[in-house]
Amino acid sequence: MLELRHRGGCPGPGGAVAPPPREGEAAGGDHETESTSDKETDIDDRYGDLDSRTDSDIPEIPPSSDRTPEILKKALSGLSSRWKNWWIRGILTLTMISLFFLIIYMGSFMLMLLVLGIQVKCFHEIITIGYRVYRSYDLPWFRTLSWYFLLCVNYFFYGETVADYFATFVQREEQLQFLIRYHRFISFALYLAGFCMFVLSLVKKHYRLQFYMFAWTHVTLLITVTQSHLVIQNLFEGMIWFLVPISSVICNDITAYLFGFFFGRTPLIKLSPKKTWEGFIGGFFSTVVFGFIAAYVLSKYQYFVCPVEYRSDVNSFVTECEPSELFRLQSYSLPPFLKAVLRRETVSLYPFQIHSIALSTFASLIGPFGGFFASGFKRAFKIKDFANTIPGHGGIMDRFDCQYLMATFVHVYITSFIRGPNPSKVLQQLLVLQPEQQLNIYKTLKSHLIEKGILQPTLKV
Repeated sequence: MLELRHRGGCPGPGGAVAPPPREGEAAGGDHETESTSDKETDIDDRYGDLDSRTDSDIPEIPPSSDRTPEILKKALSGLSSRWKNWWIRGILTLTMISLFFLIIYMGSFMLMLLVLGIQVKCFHEIITIGYRVYRSYDLPWFRTLSWYFLLCVNYFFYGETVADYFATFVQREEQLQFLIRYHRFISFALYLAGFCMFVLSLVKKHYRLQFYMFAWTHVTLLITVTQSHLVIQNLFEGMIWFLVPISSVICNDITAYLFGFFFGRTPLIKLSPKKTWEGFIGGFFSTVVFGFIAAYVLSKYQYFVCPVEYRSDVNSFVTECEPSELFRLQSYSLPPFLKAVLRRETVSLYPFQIHSIALSTFASLIGPFGGFFASGFKRAFKIKDFANTIPGHGGIMDRFDCQYLMATFVHVYITSFIRGPNPSKVLQQLLVLQPEQQLNIYKTLKSHLIEKGILQPTLKV
């Protein structure tokens, strides 16, 4: 029936198919003006009717080619496929961790660039899946508009970050002042331009698919851009809020894989048949211990605990401060059962170590559900991995599917339980104000201090 509708025919008496009306001729034989132009007819023939399309009609995407280096293939040629994959994953994992340490050493700005690069690559992988599944219909402007919306959303979010954290730098540049002042209006105007282009690209009989792909693009933006923006927001609070959550997810991924590989017997979830309860539980305890130790080590250094700030006088990011109470050793009384075991009354800990338990618990119990979600997505579109960027691992999105959930949790955790007023940030905001506004704020603050008895009324400025 789909083919008959596509060709314009319909069954006649006895099952015969009546031919479609000729040009300028109605179905009943009356000559009427043609209702559609030749161009519209050509478009209809080209794209087909998609309203009857079901999940079973989705074509299976061909498997990605193997990108494993030849030197590794030769070295591991004598092993079984199971152990070969184990060694490939292990070698590439150690390589990526080493590169990650190098980027940490290079500083906060390089970490921000890394997050941006990962975001773009993840967006590309998800959008490419949509393009490949529906490539035969060649929808107009689909990929162009997808990348345009990515540019618009990044402009909005990172413009907000510039206005928030680089106020003193913006204050010196007149052109930047204009862009920041009208930033949200410019962002909205850019989005409206893309919205209008999408409406103009709509093709008759294919509205449903085009709106589906429009939603596909926006959900992808929600998953990638907004979450990566939160990662950078966490980084500005202090590199430790970036490193401990991310390394906890990495640790959970590695240890759950190792426990599952060597001890896994009991399946965990049908979406991921290789995931086991043994790996899930082993990964949980390993991650909590790792997070606790990592928090202790990183809390000792200003480079990791101080908020990342931009200093206009040196034109670079700096991490210098007096560590807050979270990163100063405190004495805690032990519960009775631990006193008997450890034979001591108190223990010295950094308060952040206690928070690290909450972070690592989320990374090991809730974080894997980001991976399960990604597994369901891949099963829906009959693919094994998002891409073949990393041999033995798949695409970038395959490695960072749990990180986005983690980024949101850390941001919510900081704003709910940690964040207080940042004096340097408040000072930056005050410097942007006009002198009259600064004076009014000063008078209000002075009156408040006098009422509280902190400042004597006779004190002159």
